[in-house]
Amino acid sequence: MADYHAVDRGILVKKGEPLRIHIATDHAGMELSAFLVAELTALGHELIDHGPKVYDALDDYPGFCIAAAQAVISDQESGIEALGIVLGGSGNGEQIAANKVKGIRAALIWNSETAALARDHNSANVAAVGARQHSHEEVLELIKIFIGTGFSNDERHVRRIGKISHFEKTGEVLY
Repeated sequence: MADYHAVDRGILVKKGEPLRIHIATDHAGMELSAFLVAELTALGHELIDHGPKVYDALDDYPGFCIAAAQAVISDQESGIEALGIVLGGSGNGEQIAANKVKGIRAALIWNSETAALARDHNSANVAAVGARQHSHEEVLELIKIFIGTGFSNDERHVRRIGKISHFEKTGEVLY
């Protein structure tokens, strides 16, 4: 298994084969975003940067993060295994924006355990990280854990995600 990346729905992609990763930020995460694009590309992944392209201290993250989240869903619906990364000062607003896209399960990750559990228990398809909360190297390690952890397919987690999806589609709450 060391030769594989675990991706959504328990599917394994052989290491060396690129994962498509959509990334977005605001001004607070631009340096980190550029670092992650370079590092993850060097590891063989395909990074698609949804912006911003130039620094603007007054920019607004929702458009960038929503675009990245929409691209993750579009790829997944096309049968392409894709994940997303959204960055900001804290990662909170970026996570909220990404989670407005139907089918996105964005998780705020701040340590190795939350990075792994986001995928293992919640089948998260977008990682949200606070650029002002960690060093570049720490974030790279968190993202490697996120990318490298697959969904457990444990019945209780499948059931819970199913209830979230049901609400998303119908507006009906299941207990």
